[in-house]
Amino acid sequence: MLRKLYDGVFALARSRHATPALALVSFAESSVFPIPPDVMLAPMILARPDRAYFYAAVCTVASVLGGILGYAIGFFLTDVGLALMRLLGHADGLAQFRAWFDDWGLWVILIKGLTPIPYKLVTIASGLAAFSFPVFLAASVATRGGRFFLEAWVLKRWGPAMLAQVEKRLALWTGIGLVVLVGAVIVVKLL
Repeated sequence: MLRKLYDGVFALARSRHATPALALVSFAESSVFPIPPDVMLAPMILARPDRAYFYAAVCTVASVLGGILGYAIGFFLTDVGLALMRLLGHADGLAQFRAWFDDWGLWVILIKGLTPIPYKLVTIASGLAAFSFPVFLAASVATRGGRFFLEAWVLKRWGPAMLAQVEKRLALWTGIGLVVLVGAVIVVKLL
């Protein structure tokens, strides 16, 4: 089963629908979708290393546009933004988000934008806190671009060797990936 899923992801990564699907996932992840774009970006880069930076650019632009939607949800649709934050495990409400941005401001976006912590938390919270939109936009471009272009560079440079190891020990790497994912969820819950 794991091998079929793995092969399916790589088949999608090589298909003509890969780039639009990557853009859609990147856009949606920044505002409402729970799965990070890295699950598509990495296989696409490994399948086509010659297009690594193009894929990183698509991911960045779509993610920032999705982030604008997330910001708008928090800013204009406060009740919807608070409901989404509760759904994501942050039920502390508007006061906590405003305190985050009053105390840490730009650092909230810079730190969380580079990590695998769901970016929708940052985008919606930025809107809820009425954080400066130009600063939010600039930080989003910097952090999302930094993250996706770094991932593209690493995978383009060392991807083929990494891919060979993953294919040899698919179950082990899947287990490690799940542990990292669970750890990220726990960290998000604690923040």
